[in-house]
Amino acid sequence: MLPSPYDPTRVLTIGILGGGQLAKMTAMAAYRLGFRVAIIEHGEESPAGVMTKLDFPGGWTNADELDRFIRVSDIITLENEFIAPELLEHIAERRLVFPSPQTVAKVRDKYVQKQTMAAAGIDTPAFAAVASPADIATFAAEHGYPVVVKTRTFGYDGYGNALVRSEHEIAGVWQRFTSGEHPRELMVEQFIRFRMELATIVARNQRGECVVYPCVQTIQENHICRVVLAPAPVEPSIAESARTLARRAVEAVNGVGVFGIEMFLTEEGKVLFNEIAPRPHNSGHYTIEACQTSQFENCVRAVCNLPLGAPDMIVPAAAMINLLGERNGSGIPDSPIDALRHGHAWIHLYGKKDCRVGRKMGHITAVGATLEEAFSRARAATEGFIW
Repeated sequence: MLPSPYDPTRVLTIGILGGGQLAKMTAMAAYRLGFRVAIIEHGEESPAGVMTKLDFPGGWTNADELDRFIRVSDIITLENEFIAPELLEHIAERRLVFPSPQTVAKVRDKYVQKQTMAAAGIDTPAFAAVASPADIATFAAEHGYPVVVKTRTFGYDGYGNALVRSEHEIAGVWQRFTSGEHPRELMVEQFIRFRMELATIVARNQRGECVVYPCVQTIQENHICRVVLAPAPVEPSIAESARTLARRAVEAVNGVGVFGIEMFLTEEGKVLFNEIAPRPHNSGHYTIEACQTSQFENCVRAVCNLPLGAPDMIVPAAAMINLLGERNGSGIPDSPIDALRHGHAWIHLYGKKDCRVGRKMGHITAVGATLEEAFSRARAATEGFIW
């Protein structure tokens, strides 16, 4: 194994694969801790790339650009799980990479991810790999409609998911996901009638030290996370069950870094694993203002094998609302002035060049004495934004 790169005699450079908002907020935490940051992304003027002189816009599929990025980096992490494991293994021959290629391989394919969790004794919805429309029908005959069909890779924010309510809808969903030049492998899952969707952030360093953030409620809109409420309005025993499940999930993939774990709270009060992301997660943005140590700072600490910061909330309640694109065009909002008039909210604009309908362009966080107060403040601030 390559040695840990931390060296108190010089400034270290953390390389990040990806230059979006997660990389930007991770970089901001790294700068505050005195690190340098290198960014590699496909395209110029990425949100994180514009913040550093060590910007490599040629992308990781360009061998020369990747080589230059590796040479300036002391340790490397990532902001998305869609990078080919073979490329991560290539990088790992020269630099420490966290999460490791082995961890990403267990997470990148959602069917393998579910297999890994089930093998670790973690409760999940029923699931199966499918190779034909008949396989979906067979699964539905056993578990009942509706069922959820998913692409095994490259699915996020609802992309790659389809709810199948009857046998008549199977052919259309199959065609949607398997036609074209690059047909995708699929899986099917039992549809869970949940009381609430939950999430928890877990940070774990190379020594196995681990901190678990509060359990939060996530509220989706068109399959995209729109609101996060912290802490989740659930019984303490349920919150603790969710935090325990989240920690076990990260240990099951031998994760190093920061991970977002999404869960279902069933109508019967049971917590089920849904998905794990091997990176900072949308459900953890509230931690910047509401927790002792943000998920982004603990990501930096974890991959550098430093002591982890406390994950405790320092306020009674927090609410985060994502700012989603409402049009296609410039990434600059019409005016943030009205939102800035709300003195009890923090505004984060990601600096993306282009806006698309439904694209995450920023977020607003507010805190309060209660969840109702925090959410009211956040919602009032979002009403001033037009994209």
